[in-house]
Amino acid sequence: MKQIDKESQPSIVKYVENEHVGIHLMKLTRCAIGYVQRGSKYIYYGDERHTINKGEIFYMGGGNHYVEERLDEGKPYEEIVIYYSPSQLQRILLNLNMAHSINITNTHLCDRCRRQTHISMPATSVMRSYFTHLTSYLQENSFMHDEAAEDMKMTELIYLIISQRDCCLKSKVLSNVDSANDNFEQIIYSNIFSDLAIEELATMCNRSLTSFKKEFKRHFFMPPHRWFIKQRLIQSRLLLISTSKSISEIGIECTFPNTSHFIKLFKKQYGTTPAIYRSTHCNMDAMDSAARENNSKETNETEDQIESMAM
Repeated sequence: MKQIDKESQPSIVKYVENEHVGIHLMKLTRCAIGYVQRGSKYIYYGDERHTINKGEIFYMGGGNHYVEERLDEGKPYEEIVIYYSPSQLQRILLNLNMAHSINITNTHLCDRCRRQTHISMPATSVMRSYFTHLTSYLQENSFMHDEAAEDMKMTELIYLIISQRDCCLKSKVLSNVDSANDNFEQIIYSNIFSDLAIEELATMCNRSLTSFKKEFKRHFFMPPHRWFIKQRLIQSRLLLISTSKSISEIGIECTFPNTSHFIKLFKKQYGTTPAIYRSTHCNMDAMDSAARENNSKETNETEDQIESMAM
């Protein structure tokens, strides 16, 4: 499984994927706002798959995300992504408020915002125009790594988001102003596979054990032990369907103490053993591939018949 650390990337990046690489782990140390220009992007939450289509804008919070990029009928997948830290956002919002007297408010709150680490929505015509112009900027070598130019484009994007009516995207972006929350969650996400004791994590977050457990449940909606096991099982499931690693190798990589313990927890979560899960999923993928190939063949035959009739 490919792991991507975006921290070393510039603040504004265009990605082009020429090959389908399957599900991979994306580790974000900053928040991201992006726009899908071609193809589709999948974001996975356990067995749930959320689709971001061409022409949609998306937000992804800091931490680990399981994603997959789908090509558009053989054409490359393309997206533009803007990365920012809570401190950068706070500075931009302060500037908009002080220099332009923009009143920044948000009353939107829904279950979707609370439970998902990403949000997506169709881009407005103004947003589409913004990303079209951004593509032109990125084609100029002088723009790359130009902090002043990047700052202006980031400020423009934040302005477009906070100027619209209250919605999930606006709510997610404005929630990043609380850098203390961001630091807490970042520490947790960074240590999913560290196998640290809860007491050690509490110390890293500068909280007592009791305070840590309360805040953890407020952020992640379940106790620490259950949440960490769930995240490691999600990772193991994705490794099973996207790599050829053995069951024992996957168990070790996902920080389970031994293979039998891993198999027991996996079966409890997914209702079947890792080996059967992998076999079933591979068979389903083969059937889907055959179906797509058959549909493509039927489409081509129909087109040939139509051309023949026209002649």
